Amino acid sequence: MAHELLRECIEACYECAAACDHCAVACLAEPDPKPMARCVALDVDCGDICRLAAAFMSRGSELHMTTCEACAEACEACGAECDRFEMEHCKACAAACKRCAEECRRMVREMGSKAGRSSTRHAAH
Repeated sequence: MAHELLRECIEACYECAAACDHCAVACLAEPDPKPMARCVALDVDCGDICRLAAAFMSRGSELHMTTCEACAEACEACGAECDRFEMEHCKACAAACKRCAEECRRMVREMGSKAGRSSTRHAAH
């Protein structure tokens, strides 16, 4: 179960990073990209933290839960900003951000509850 949970979260992170990269480039190619400056900045930040969170989970870093919490926050901010625009690339990015935030939060919640049960069992022995 934990392996499947991590795999789904890693996939969502990489898919979101790709959507953010595409959105940033597409925003910059718009006729007037200036109103999308915050969108581009958040796309870049979100893509970076998504890749970092995926890498931390992939290698079993002890910091992967903290990184995933930060990733969810970045995804929520990026998704909300992308949702302000009508371009298809922004809508696709917002959807990818929403999915990634949900997967990161679910992973943290479920893995955290397992860790809590595990430490309770160890304390009882």
